Formats: sequence, C-alpha cells, structure tokens
Amino acid sequence: MTGRAGLGLMIILAAAAAGPPSLALGPPPPGALSCSGCHGAEAPIAGHDAHAMTDKLLAFRSGLRPSTVMGRIAKGFDTAELGAIAAWWSAQK
Repeated sequence: MTGRAGLGLMIILAAAAAGPPSLALGPPPPGALSCSGCHGAEAPIAGHDAHAMTDKLLAFRSGLRPSTVMGRIAKGFDTAELGAIAAWWSAQK
C-alpha cells in the first residue's frame, strides 16, 4: 500500500505490535482524553476501528475531510501521535 491509507495502516500495525493500549495497561497518549469533551455519550468513539479513525484524523489534518474544529485539532499532532490516539480509543470499551 502507498499513500495516506498505507501510512495509517503502518501506524496501526506498529501500535498493535506494541500491544493493545488500555486504561489498565497505562495512561492514554497525550491528547486522547480531550476527545471525550465532544465525543462522550452522544458521539462515542471508544471501540471504533483504529485504522478507520487514523484515516479520518489524517484526512481532517490535511483538509481532505471538511470540519469546523477537528482539522485544527488534528494539525496539533504528528502522524504517530494521531495513530496512538486512534489505537488507544479503539481499545477502549
């Protein structure tokens, strides 16, 4: 795979090789807990597919996916950080 989708998959595979993140195994990556401010009970993201979340975050960051807030938030993180956030939320119940 090449391009953005391939990069997202590589991040997810690297995170999976390190073991699934969870509250029990350690703290969330920087920025992850701030997601619950908007994505709480009404728009939950816990348990979503990490690869899909990473792709969405990368699309927000690049402007390919229109947004009012998420693009600005995603620009504050590098690709590895976005992948770690997505992997952590994916592992949550």
